Amino acid sequence: MIRVLFLGGAGMIGSACAAEAVRQGLDVTVVTRTARSVPEGVRHIQAAARDVADLDGYDSVVNWVGYSPADLHLDAAAGQYVFISTCSIFARPAALLPITESTPRSNLAWPYPSGKVACELELEAAHRSRGLPMTIVRPTHVYDDTVIPVLPGWTAIDRMRQGKPVVVHGDGTSLWNLTHSADFARAFVPLLANPHTIGESVNVCSDELLTWDQIHLALAAAAGVRSPKLVHRASETVEAEVPGWNPVLTHDFGHTVIYDTTKLKRLVPGFTPRIPFARAAHDIIAHYDADPSRQKIDEKLAAAFDRLAG
Repeated sequence: MIRVLFLGGAGMIGSACAAEAVRQGLDVTVVTRTARSVPEGVRHIQAAARDVADLDGYDSVVNWVGYSPADLHLDAAAGQYVFISTCSIFARPAALLPITESTPRSNLAWPYPSGKVACELELEAAHRSRGLPMTIVRPTHVYDDTVIPVLPGWTAIDRMRQGKPVVVHGDGTSLWNLTHSADFARAFVPLLANPHTIGESVNVCSDELLTWDQIHLALAAAAGVRSPKLVHRASETVEAEVPGWNPVLTHDFGHTVIYDTTKLKRLVPGFTPRIPFARAAHDIIAHYDADPSRQKIDEKLAAAFDRLAG
């Protein structure tokens, strides 16, 4: 049986991957500070992932919580060391679409992607110099039933239901990629202990392309709103009213992204995403409607939307 160790992984993506790994017959151990979100059938070690020194005996070790080179295990003795990076590292705007694994990693204007790039460079150097059996996995924008994948969150849904305007950055037509966590997990697990992935990086995402208007309209339809009032404003104008959205809009969400999944499908033959966003949107709304305490409204953001809609 393949033995896998997750360093971190208590979040939405890691939990889905741990559950899928168990379903596929892997022996999974997760190291987190708390037992929250540890799926059934997964062994749990309560500790800080960074404090784990002994990685021997595992066929694959997955680092879910690497944000700077100090978080890496460059002397890992495991059969495979998997680093969870991000597709946000790629140049925005991309000089050439679709984005592949070799697209320049030059989105360094904010700490999250720049830290991931620094980690990738350290791992690649260790692989070249001493054969570290590393694999870099880059998720795109991953969501599940608990995540409303637009920056306003439930505030947008509440305003749609009230007939109030919801601000969408740009003209609403830039293309974006959303991947359900269950689809991500089905693509991710076959990469574990896979000798063909050693020394490689792979972008893991769905093939579904959506404009930001389409994302908002799918959520509106799921919420029972037939004609939501979408107001379009330049990203810079939005950020002036909602400073907390910078740099995400300027350096990520505000640009079209189209990913090439050729490499993923070579490594995971037969992988096809199963969950389109139009269907998932209904599950998201149902999750929030099932418990009104989940419906958090940001009054400052709502006021900013009113000013932007003007």
